[in-house]
Amino acid sequence: MELFQPCSIMEITFPQTLTLIFAILLFTYYFLIFNPSKSKRTSQSGFKNYPIFGTLPEFVLNRHGFLDWSTEILSKCPTNTAVFTRPGNINGVITANPLNVEHILKTNFENYPKGSRFISLLQDFLGCGIFNSDGETWRAQRKTASHEFNTRSLRNFVMETAAVELHTRFIPALVKAADMNHVVDLQELLERYSFDNICKVAFNVDPGCLSGDGTSGSEFMKAFDEATTLSSGRFMYVLPGLYKIKKLFNFGSEKKLQNSIATVHKFANDIIKSRMDAKDDKNQEDLLSRFIGNSEYSPEFLRDIIISFILAGRDTTSSALAWFFWILSFHNEVKVKILKELETIRSSSGKSYGEFYNFDELRQMNYLHAAISEGLRLYPPVPVDTKACLKDDVLPDGTFVGKGWFVTYHTYAMGRMESIWGKDCREFRPERWLEEDNGEGNVVYRQENSFKYPVFHGGPRICLGKEMAYTQMKLVAATIIKMFEVEVVAASTDKVVEEKSPPEHVLSLTMRMKDGLKVRVRNIRG
Repeated sequence: MELFQPCSIMEITFPQTLTLIFAILLFTYYFLIFNPSKSKRTSQSGFKNYPIFGTLPEFVLNRHGFLDWSTEILSKCPTNTAVFTRPGNINGVITANPLNVEHILKTNFENYPKGSRFISLLQDFLGCGIFNSDGETWRAQRKTASHEFNTRSLRNFVMETAAVELHTRFIPALVKAADMNHVVDLQELLERYSFDNICKVAFNVDPGCLSGDGTSGSEFMKAFDEATTLSSGRFMYVLPGLYKIKKLFNFGSEKKLQNSIATVHKFANDIIKSRMDAKDDKNQEDLLSRFIGNSEYSPEFLRDIIISFILAGRDTTSSALAWFFWILSFHNEVKVKILKELETIRSSSGKSYGEFYNFDELRQMNYLHAAISEGLRLYPPVPVDTKACLKDDVLPDGTFVGKGWFVTYHTYAMGRMESIWGKDCREFRPERWLEEDNGEGNVVYRQENSFKYPVFHGGPRICLGKEMAYTQMKLVAATIIKMFEVEVVAASTDKVVEEKSPPEHVLSLTMRMKDGLKVRVRNIRG
């Protein structure tokens, strides 16, 4: 998070003019005075480090392609770790080394919290929610959430909510598109589906975004999207404190951000207030009902908790599924194997075509589970994550980390490291996740070390909703693959895309396709 979130340039303002002047002076120095060809790296590999400006010149040049640029840098480093420096005493380490990741997330966990800078940048939007807190505030929420996420009642509620939304809204939307031969944005449909779904799980409120019948719910979703993007944009300022000036004078992106946050908070506050005023003794299954019984939690704190869970449940699964369907469109052999697995499972259960997949059937989908995991390896929804270092430390690979430095583990780069996944690391190969079951000939999914594959984080802060996320992703993917032929088309021509060239992505708090995922669907059921 520390490095890559982009901010939209909506208008030219006075602080932005100052930034532009600074950039011109910077590049004048960089290209004409300093002469980068004469610069020397602090080591034989890693980010170039220039006098005064540190790594900033290259970062400015490459920030919009940060993931691939930094992946290339890390791949050339002996330990897949590099030091990153910026003016203003902002220093840090970026790593794609599993041993370092385990040290940061588990072994020396207490030394690497979210940190005050990270928390302050997202404070307006996420408050003190579980994903934007440290210490006892985090532990209290984690304890309650951990208990609830392990209950069968919540699991059943999530499954039922996802299945009903899928079959009553999502699938009918695709059927309509197929019947009319329309091109649809699958990423947008997945985001609307996920948003409706997570709002039901979080609040037991249906915003109706996918069906188009939402009013205040659609406004809530739009404001939520804008607040997410603009909050993450604060991380990308060349001058780190610039957002504070814009916020103080309430103009530009900060004005839009505060308006969006006000809409999100009002929507959430109204629901929480009405629920608390009603003093409903009925045993409801949503997350708000499970947290609201704790008398220590204020309405504002409940709001922060719920908004954090909406962020996690909506953006991650929709992003993962969008990238999965994009990459699947170029691997027909994988789709054939998934269909064969689905047919075997459905024939053995004796169920009819239109019935929901249940938990037992989803658990048997080993190849689909492997294919989704492989998609997540190459296109993780949260491609980097950042911690703060409380006191001087040395990582397992020998890299020094100073007090106050940031430490970023690069999940996107880790999926592309030969040292971790072998020479075929950039290939989409679900079989790498499968193994025989005790020599009986049955192929089963093989769990991977979470520090080699930190898509769902790791250590004490490992994602509580991991299994629920897999359940939802397999339910959606299996249903779509079984019912439809999905062809990715070019946004400009509506012609089928044949070259496997990754779409341009944008980085908010998650990695999304910049122009969506345009597809044409054909109904193949029967």
